[in-house]
Amino acid sequence: MANNVIDLRRPTGEGCGCAACEKLSFPPVELAADAELAARVPGVPLVVDAVALARWTGTRPVGPQALLPEADAARAVEELGLRPEWLRLMWVVAVNTGLLRITRQQAVPGPFTFGKGVEATLEFWDGVVMDVLDRADEGLTGSAVIDEHLAETLATIYSVRTGVSVPVLAKGILQSHEVACGPYKGESILRELTSALELLAYCGLVETTGEPIASGSRIRLTPLGTWAVRQDLRREGHDAPTAAQVRVFAELDASELVAAMVAGGVTPSAVASWLERRSPLEAARDLTAIAAYGNAGERGAAGTVLDELGPEAEGPLRAALTEPLLWRYAASWLHIRDLDAPSLTPDDHAWLAVDTLAALLYLSDAPGTLGGLDEDLPGLVAQLPSVDHPDTLAVLDLLASHHDDQVVAKAARKAAMKARSLGPLKL
Repeated sequence: MANNVIDLRRPTGEGCGCAACEKLSFPPVELAADAELAARVPGVPLVVDAVALARWTGTRPVGPQALLPEADAARAVEELGLRPEWLRLMWVVAVNTGLLRITRQQAVPGPFTFGKGVEATLEFWDGVVMDVLDRADEGLTGSAVIDEHLAETLATIYSVRTGVSVPVLAKGILQSHEVACGPYKGESILRELTSALELLAYCGLVETTGEPIASGSRIRLTPLGTWAVRQDLRREGHDAPTAAQVRVFAELDASELVAAMVAGGVTPSAVASWLERRSPLEAARDLTAIAAYGNAGERGAAGTVLDELGPEAEGPLRAALTEPLLWRYAASWLHIRDLDAPSLTPDDHAWLAVDTLAALLYLSDAPGTLGGLDEDLPGLVAQLPSVDHPDTLAVLDLLASHHDDQVVAKAARKAAMKARSLGPLKL
């Protein structure tokens, strides 16, 4: 991950028009205790300056866009020793986090104080970081290309706990920019990135592993930066677990893991950690034993984990070829890995399609999952009444009642009537 910037953006119809990425899984991170993190917040240079600016401002009129008038801004910079190019960011943070309130074209002291406790302090810090990241759309760092890739750059650093060198970060940004937008037309991406990292250090997000920030430095997130970037990744729907969360799942047995997956509480990184604790043969034996006698939801969950295993797990999957509910999965698993296995007929593939849909019956949000199915459902639904699967009718009823495409829902109702007229199916 250290060689390229991780693309986290959504398509907006503006700028480079970069495509949105899929949901990503990030390596587990160790987080400092909440109390320790909260104790660090008041010492972040940006926070120190925002607090000082809020106290200096007190109650006074504000100008257009609720900003300090130019004369007051110049006085604040001089009297408080602030960097003028960062003053607007300090002001935004002071106002948005409650250090100041703007009312009737006047700034007044706000309600937030650091004595409100750990939870309130971390909520304040989360707001500070959101203000920083949001400012990238308006020109946070002075470099359009760095601002364009700010979230991805932080995610890249987040993924490499030992730190990432500045040249590697710069190379990744250039690669991402050139793919999306064409050749970089600035003067020096390395100089622009170094300046941006200086700002991120001021904001309490990054630090160096040795010397002050320069072209040869290695950059890592601070403890507060790790916490805040993880918050942002999770808001965007990415899998960003803590090491403690992953350890909990890694200690489960196979049946407990599968049950947690069906309940919707397991992320890909937790599955990876679970597999790291076991040999492929042990994992495959335990999972196939559950899948052979479980319901479709348990087969689907176990199959998701089995898909992560390579040919070294062949033995238990080959043994599963004798299991009535599992042999089709086992044959498909073996074929995908270029191992000898029985061929599957169109009827077998239809059975697997029903079993995949039947797994949704056991999920907590089955109706909400239907809209994301990629199958050619109208064509598939017409075949289902003749599929010899115990959940065929339940699948058709689910599609008929909850699929948001009326063509699919209508086809499912028609197929369900036909299936009922054929009588009960047998395995």
